[in-house]
Amino acid sequence: MDIENLSTDKNEIEQTAEILQAQDIAQLVSLLTEKNDQIRYPAFLLLQKRSQKHNDIYAFWQVFVQKLHDANSYQRSIGIMLLAENIRWDKQQQFAQVFSDFVSHFQDEKFITSRQTIQTIPIWAKYARELLPTTMQELINIDIGSFKETQKRLILLDIINALLAIRQLMPNEQIDCYISQALTGGILDNKSIKQLEKLL
Repeated sequence: MDIENLSTDKNEIEQTAEILQAQDIAQLVSLLTEKNDQIRYPAFLLLQKRSQKHNDIYAFWQVFVQKLHDANSYQRSIGIMLLAENIRWDKQQQFAQVFSDFVSHFQDEKFITSRQTIQTIPIWAKYARELLPTTMQELINIDIGSFKETQKRLILLDIINALLAIRQLMPNEQIDCYISQALTGGILDNKSIKQLEKLL
């Protein structure tokens, strides 16, 4: 595999992900700590895409778990997103063991990492149904007021979209109540409200 010329083109990522060999996967995982974003990011994309159809990335589960505690927010995000994609292969139920650490990043010190963590819920919700009641509660308990004014609408939309994904699998009055209050709470703009009303 030509490390120097890894592509971020969607079609190339899809094609390359399908033909990865075991040694390629191990090399890509090692590249996740690479400082050069032009190497690190395509490596992440390949592993992310591969995880959606094949279970061979799951072998590196503990590598991704360790990233949850990394001082670097990019590494935390990488760990979160690769764990999320591999929950579908988690027959050993390892996710339950790190669930508390995972959801603690709903309010990560880096706003983008908070958003990325919440945005993973529709990816893994149906594979970890037993954790959905707690996930729902964690989302509802997020303190929107702790975010900057410019961030509140974005994080609230992420929470609502995650709750809608949970509601499809687990209808719940608390979710309906939360969304109803959010629609009238003054944080969302009219465009966002109209888009959400179509989904309800």
